[in-house]
Amino acid sequence: MASGVHDCVGALLVRDGRVLLGRRRDDCDWLAGAWDVFGGHVEAGESGEQAIVRELVEELGIVVEADDVSLLGALEGAAPEPWRLRLYRIATWSGEPANLAEHAELRWCALDEAQAMLRDAHPDFPHLLALAVETAGAAGRP
Repeated sequence: MASGVHDCVGALLVRDGRVLLGRRRDDCDWLAGAWDVFGGHVEAGESGEQAIVRELVEELGIVVEADDVSLLGALEGAAPEPWRLRLYRIATWSGEPANLAEHAELRWCALDEAQAMLRDAHPDFPHLLALAVETAGAAGRP
């Protein structure tokens, strides 16, 4: 990844055809008050898979095995600074997601609701959300 680009990872957790999203607290440095996926910045020496596993423990208190992480695609943007977000579908996890970090609210959303909430963040979000829901059932997650 080129220097100066924020390298980030995000998780699309799917349960019963619904996607878990979080509304970020109003005092967050990035995307304050916005609905978002869970994840964060990749630290030096981490792979994307290692970063998403770490972030999900920190933000939601769930344990994900690296084998249960599937890259769906990447989004890129230039504002407020150059960034790249690799999105992963999480097939299975241990524990019940809990709000442990920068979110004011967690919500399991139907696909159309999640697509509407994230459409303005990036035009490719709706397609990747649909892909996550479609492939979750194939991975053994209803």
